[in-house]
Amino acid sequence: MKKIFITTIFLMHLVGVLAQTNSDDLDPLYREDQFYFGFTYNTLTNTPEDFSQTGFSPGFKIGFIRDFPINTKRTFALGLGLGYAFNVYSENIKIKESLAGYSYEVVSRNTYQKNRFSHQALEIPFEFRWRTSSPQEYRFWRIYAGFKASYTFASSYVYEDNTVSTQLKNFNLNQWQYGLTLSVGYNNWNGFLYYGLNPIFEDALVGQETLEAKSIKIGLMFYFL
Repeated sequence: MKKIFITTIFLMHLVGVLAQTNSDDLDPLYREDQFYFGFTYNTLTNTPEDFSQTGFSPGFKIGFIRDFPINTKRTFALGLGLGYAFNVYSENIKIKESLAGYSYEVVSRNTYQKNRFSHQALEIPFEFRWRTSSPQEYRFWRIYAGFKASYTFASSYVYEDNTVSTQLKNFNLNQWQYGLTLSVGYNNWNGFLYYGLNPIFEDALVGQETLEAKSIKIGLMFYFL
């Protein structure tokens, strides 16, 4: 965590330097916020009865968004990009693998020491952007609302209790996940929200009920160049 904090401070300083350099150029055809990185707290909604979050569930994302201004003042724009994301979920849904496939159950948080899954994904964000920027002003308000699709290319699951240790690779998460996004803020600091529109698990049951848990991510987003 210390290394992540130091890296974050360095990147924020770099953002300020690059933004100041960009404003000094006074380019009337400037583009804004074409690189991003962010940190999130991840949780799930539409969960089964007795579901609970059992630990900190972090996420990290970084990528590029091409900015396409659509008005003369360049305060409105569209953004289309490509990025990488890593997400962790610590909760009390236990996953088992058998010859018949994967099974899921909600277990008491007092019966295990570790229960979490993570996944890596390529992200395709699309944003409708409003900001108060100008060629002279690199500190400005922004509201970016959009849609994001992500392709999961790797996943892992870890479970440990007093007698059993289980590790799974590339279990049945939905490979394509998509949802709505919102970034709101001023200068370097922007609040970020992602609301998943489709289930994070594919063809999953808890008992006789379909597991339709969807992802929610809340955090900070940083834009530069």
